[in-house]
Amino acid sequence: MKKPRKHYTGQEKVAILRRHLLEQEPVSKLCDELGLQPTVFYRWQKEFFENGAAAFEVKGRSDQPPEKDRIQFLEKKIQRKDKVLAELMGEYVALKKELGEL
Repeated sequence: MKKPRKHYTGQEKVAILRRHLLEQEPVSKLCDELGLQPTVFYRWQKEFFENGAAAFEVKGRSDQPPEKDRIQFLEKKIQRKDKVLAELMGEYVALKKELGEL
């Protein structure tokens, strides 16, 4: 029977990587202790170094949170669809009237 898979938070992953990088604990010891595959550990390490620059980037303060931007985008999308639908319905009604007269 398999063990249930453990999902680590970002903070837990960083703490595990810190133990290896700063405290010089061997990867094999960490993996044995935590029940991790070494490939998982090295994938975390790769992601950490690839995305590490993001921690130092200056984030511009936005007046609106990302959710609000998404809501505005979706509202505009709905408005466009409503316009297209209204146009199609208008053409449908006109065509129906035209065909009804024949």
